[in-house]
Amino acid sequence: MCGIVGFSGTREAAAVLIDGLRRLEYRGYDSAGIAVADGENINVAKVKGYVKNLAELTHDGADIKGTVGVGHTRWATHGAPNDINAHPHMSSDGRFAVVHNGIIENYALLRQELTKKGYKFASDTDTEVVAHLLEMYYDGDAKRAVMKTASRLEGSYSLGVICRDGRLFAMREQSPLILGLGVGENYFASDVAALVPHTKNVIYLEDGEFAELTPDSITVYDVRGRAVDKPVSRVTWDVEAAEKGGYEHFMLKEIMEQPACFKATVEPRIKDGRIEFESFELSDEELHGINRIIITACGSAGYAGQVGRYVIEELCRIPVAVELASELRYRGPIIDGHTLLIVISQSGETADTIAAMRECKQRGARTLAIVNVVGSTIAKLADHVIYTWAGPEIAVATTKGYTTQVAVLDMLAIYLADRLGLMDKERYDKLIEALHDMPGKLQRAIDLNRNIKKLAKRLCGHNDIYFIGRNLDYAVCMEGALKLKEISYIFAEAYAAGELKHGTIALIEQGSLVVTLACYEPLFEKTMSNIEEVKARGAQVLAVSLEDNRQILKKADDFILVPRTEPILNPIAEVIPLQLFAYYVAKERGCDIDKPKNLAKSVTVE
Repeated sequence: MCGIVGFSGTREAAAVLIDGLRRLEYRGYDSAGIAVADGENINVAKVKGYVKNLAELTHDGADIKGTVGVGHTRWATHGAPNDINAHPHMSSDGRFAVVHNGIIENYALLRQELTKKGYKFASDTDTEVVAHLLEMYYDGDAKRAVMKTASRLEGSYSLGVICRDGRLFAMREQSPLILGLGVGENYFASDVAALVPHTKNVIYLEDGEFAELTPDSITVYDVRGRAVDKPVSRVTWDVEAAEKGGYEHFMLKEIMEQPACFKATVEPRIKDGRIEFESFELSDEELHGINRIIITACGSAGYAGQVGRYVIEELCRIPVAVELASELRYRGPIIDGHTLLIVISQSGETADTIAAMRECKQRGARTLAIVNVVGSTIAKLADHVIYTWAGPEIAVATTKGYTTQVAVLDMLAIYLADRLGLMDKERYDKLIEALHDMPGKLQRAIDLNRNIKKLAKRLCGHNDIYFIGRNLDYAVCMEGALKLKEISYIFAEAYAAGELKHGTIALIEQGSLVVTLACYEPLFEKTMSNIEEVKARGAQVLAVSLEDNRQILKKADDFILVPRTEPILNPIAEVIPLQLFAYYVAKERGCDIDKPKNLAKSVTVE
């Protein structure tokens, strides 16, 4: 959530900052602002609403002069979304301006202390305490004021600080912040998407570190103020990968990219017909010592984990539990050195997931991270990491992030089953062949369903939609329902089809829309019975079935078709038409598809 950009150079900063904020809009926000130093003053412009409002207010930055500045898109936590609570926030003496992602957990005590000392607060935010602390601690040395201020803060935060004299600082504690190295100018941002138009050379700050930026240098310091050498990393994707490429929305572009993303994630890991992971190596003794797997994640990543649970248990015969990270972190989990914790996160910065991971590591769990962002916090904390290589995902509602996570989990299950001696060569080779064929299957899942736009137009008026399925189909239902509700704002919920008679069927009435997933063939007949049950009560059924299944055509009112593949791989192809259905329903309803209300791409606070 929120976005931060910072710039120090020789050209006008405001236009650079506004462009950077535009590239961070996908993260979710409700106000935007910039602060630019001109050598004598800090000039601030901030507005409620979108970056376009800020651009209009400042004539694309032309009205704000200066070559050093910070910018911010805010997603409200403390205080309503309005012009006053928008960032940046100023110190009373006008010497400092601050932008902030995250939460200052002890802000109430700090605000009380500062108020008693005479400092006046203009906003309701936790961020403003930082600006006044900087003023309180300033004794002519801005770096020392930054260090003293940081020592007083509790919580998760990334901060950008600009001084009236043009000095620029960035600091991080449990919230992402990345430095960008240019020629005659340098940058920082909360996401590389804001940096790649200018540079692909970046430095990842660690917790407790801060940096000072000038046009010619970046100096990183540890918590004690000692300069530290930091490696420079190279971003492997270019700016075009983060642009729409002719599509109306990023979400549609990213749905269409899934065949290529699956291939990028899977094929480099299959060498001479064998799955090999670059950074996941366990000895036979370590592998056989694992007696339990816990998958932890939030949102769609958690639903990817639900698919993984079915596949890992079927192939590896190891018990798997899928735990919401926000619950696991507080539950006193029963974990020891025989537990493998699989942590899934697109951004690698999800606050609850990081906290759950740390808790489990303290209890002895071996940790494997499945993430998309290289150098992210979760990737660094994990004992092992497997990257999904999906490329930048800009739309808030994940699509290719989810499918590549499931792809990695499927590969992991096959790999572990083979290592455990639970899979013969014929079965192994057949699954490897199916993985090679999957990009074509995913494209066919798109091509088979050209009618989804018309379906969406006809069905978009429903106010609540029920998704039902069994086994792997039920796991996919969870993601299908989430995708619909988060971008179309229709109430949609997933239910295990076998539970219908235990309460849920009471909700079914004449005209109810029930999306029934029926691709898991071992339980197909039971799913057919569930269709009969809901239709007997007046429901309209939209069935998702394998393309060569003719039996279901007699029962359902409408159809979405899925190409046939190896059954354990069905969920990857099965979810794509559900993503398209959600997309076109949201479009028919006039929703802001890439930036749904109240949602953020990366949830970096609890």
